[in-house]
Formats: sequence, C-alpha cells, structure tokens
Amino acid sequence: MSDSWPDAPALAGTGLALGYGGKPVVEDAGLTLRSGTVTVLIGPNGSGKSTLLRALARLHPLTAGDLTLTGKDARALSAKEFARQVTLLTQSRPTPGGVRVRDVVAYGRHPYRGRFGTGDPDGARLVERAMRHTGVDAMADRPVDELSGGELQRVWLATCFAQDTGVVLLDEPTTFLDLRYQIETLDLVRDLADEHRVAVGVVLHDLDQAAAVADEVVLLCRGTVRATGRPADVLTSELLSAVYGLRIDVDADEEGHVRTRPVGRHTTRRRPARSA
Repeated sequence: MSDSWPDAPALAGTGLALGYGGKPVVEDAGLTLRSGTVTVLIGPNGSGKSTLLRALARLHPLTAGDLTLTGKDARALSAKEFARQVTLLTQSRPTPGGVRVRDVVAYGRHPYRGRFGTGDPDGARLVERAMRHTGVDAMADRPVDELSGGELQRVWLATCFAQDTGVVLLDEPTTFLDLRYQIETLDLVRDLADEHRVAVGVVLHDLDQAAAVADEVVLLCRGTVRATGRPADVLTSELLSAVYGLRIDVDADEEGHVRTRPVGRHTTRRRPARSA
C-alpha cells in the first residue's frame, strides 16, 4: 500500500428524504461526492445540512431515495464494509479520560480488526501516517484530556484519516476553534482532496471559509437543495440574501475568489471621529 489514500469512490444520494418522528426535515435532496473534490454544504440553522451528512454516513435512516457508493447500493454493505470506505467526523464526541493520543487515533482502525482486535497488519503504520499528516505525532503519548480544543480536533481528524477511507464526511469541523486551527483544519481538508484524491463532504457555517475551500457548494434552505455548483455560481448576493433572510453583499474577482458581507442595521454605521 502506498502513502497516499486510495482513489475515492463516488458517494451519491438521489431523491433523499429524511425526517424526525414523522416530521420531514430534508426532501428530494441529491448530491454527489467525487474523488479529489471538496463539497461544502451550507445553509441557515435548521436547513438540514447535518442531517443530510449523517444520512450519507448511514447514521440517519432514509424515508425515500437512493444512496450509492461506486454505483452500488450503499445500504447493502455491512457496517464494517461501509466503514472501510466512508468515515464521518461528528460535531460532538466524548473525550476519553486518560487515553493517549496514539490510542485514540487507533480507534480509526476498528473496521479492519477482527473480533479480538487482530487482523490489521497495516494498522500501526497507518496510525503513524495519520498522526504525521495531521501534525499530532509529537503529542502521541499525551493523554487527550490534557489537550486544547484545537489540538483535540486535530486528533479526531487523525482518527478519521487512520480509517483510510476514500470518502470523508466532516460536520462543522471548525466550530469552536480559534482562527489558526480553523485555517489549519481547512488546509487539511484540501490536502485530503488534492494530494490523496479523497472525496470530502463538509458542513460549514462560515460562507467565506466555504468559498475558500470548496470545489462545489450545496446550498440548502428549509430541507431542500436550493442550488449546487461552483462557489462563484452559488455564493451570489441574490441566492444568499433570499436563503438567509438578510442582505448579503458578495464580491468576486476575475479568478473566481468570493468574499461575502452580511449587512445588518449597524454594518455601515460610521465610527465617531477621534478628538485631537
């Protein structure tokens, strides 16, 4: 096995419908995650982003629609077979007390192990690789409950990478991180797609982060996919203002780089002049 992740299969959902307690949350949604591509899901709170991502990971049951992996029915795979191809980093995870970083990263090797933890000859090497790529190798023997929030997030990312899948799903991975760790996390997301050909699906709230990291943006509104396409095509003032319910100005340069500016009642307020 090489030191690159395997070419990612496409994970696709078509006509997906999801709900809670009989109440529809997502209706007739479709998207495809492709090898070497970062797809970002955006939308207001309650638009169904995280629910849709969990459905792609088979953690939320479908009420309708099809989920395919490399063109085959993803629901026909066993849990272990699916986990060898798709991994999900959720928003909330309990921090195990007194467990070393190396051992937490090794949790990602669970789908490859037998009943008694055997049968994973590549496991140790892939754990070391995941720690090296995420920059947590220097803290491998530290207990995870002694780490900062940003350091711990990198450990959980390393756990996903150690799972060695072709599809990685990330639910708001930059939430609660300071600016440095936000940018480093987004850099790791791009590394997965650009260097290792992984298909990445990620939920983000920050529109400028979405514009910076995405190859494709999926804009959701009230449980439906409102638009899908390149950041410059989806992150428009007209679309964003309609979906988020406030004026959002958008600047795009000739190279397609997009910056957004939500406009509130005090956004353009003049600051008082300083006295001499």
